[in-house]
Amino acid sequence: MSSKDMPIIPEIVEAPGFSWDRLVERSRDRFEDFRQNRLALVGIIIVCCVIVVAILAPLIQVYDPLQQDIAHRLQWPSWEHFLGTDHLGRDVWSRIVHGSRVALLVGIIAVGIGVILGTPIGAISGYYRGKVDEVIMRFMDAVLAFPPILMALVVVTILGPSLFNTMLAIGVDYIPRFARVIRGSVLSEREKEYVEAGRMVGEANFSILFRQILPNSLSPLIVQSTVFIAYAMLTEAALSFLGLGIQPPNPSWGSMLNEAKLFIESDPYLAIIPGLAISITVLGFNLFGDGLRDILDPRLAKR
Repeated sequence: MSSKDMPIIPEIVEAPGFSWDRLVERSRDRFEDFRQNRLALVGIIIVCCVIVVAILAPLIQVYDPLQQDIAHRLQWPSWEHFLGTDHLGRDVWSRIVHGSRVALLVGIIAVGIGVILGTPIGAISGYYRGKVDEVIMRFMDAVLAFPPILMALVVVTILGPSLFNTMLAIGVDYIPRFARVIRGSVLSEREKEYVEAGRMVGEANFSILFRQILPNSLSPLIVQSTVFIAYAMLTEAALSFLGLGIQPPNPSWGSMLNEAKLFIESDPYLAIIPGLAISITVLGFNLFGDGLRDILDPRLAKR
């Protein structure tokens, strides 16, 4: 048999797979740019500060956040209460630091629900396409048609106001959002050579999708997660402000704003302090997300 008659054997292209070493190497390549991005540095500093405050809340509180002292109610910031006291004499600083725990917990758990449930839905939709994709995405679009706060209000109203139900309500709203993020990444990855190579050697679709494609589609998911944590904090604050989130007397930045509305003219610090806590924390996560995008987005990598 001549060389011209020999069958052409296609070159097997192995899936790149997910490698922490490659991720660390890419991060090192981009770290200098990240360090020069002052806004991203500000973001990561804010995020780290909020995390530290939440972890050390029992140690850095000055007073019990639930302790009432009517004799010292509505005191402006002083050496004794350096963020003042509220209308029941409770220390504002202690309530702020414990409120950071609620904000972080809601953000992380809600995003976790969205990622765990939305990722496989989006991955299956993007990989199989066709009627499967059409049915799944139309259902996801129907859920997305509801504004996030409205969806959360419906869920909390049905299940009742509580911290767990607040996290569940926000997480349910995030499922289609993460599903669409993963679907877009999978649609791009499924056309690459290593996927075709896997099919040629008889590898099962489940294995190709969840062992090869999905690990290589996580970068945008990580970036979006940091942004959605910030949005979850805002939603929790809104629900607590409306009385549908964490219930008094437990401290929450949103509930503190709700209690402060009656004293906005005489004691504006009661609204300014939790408002600043929400704004600065959300800004920090958004800036941190921008920095992560610069590190993890392969289109921005130098090599």
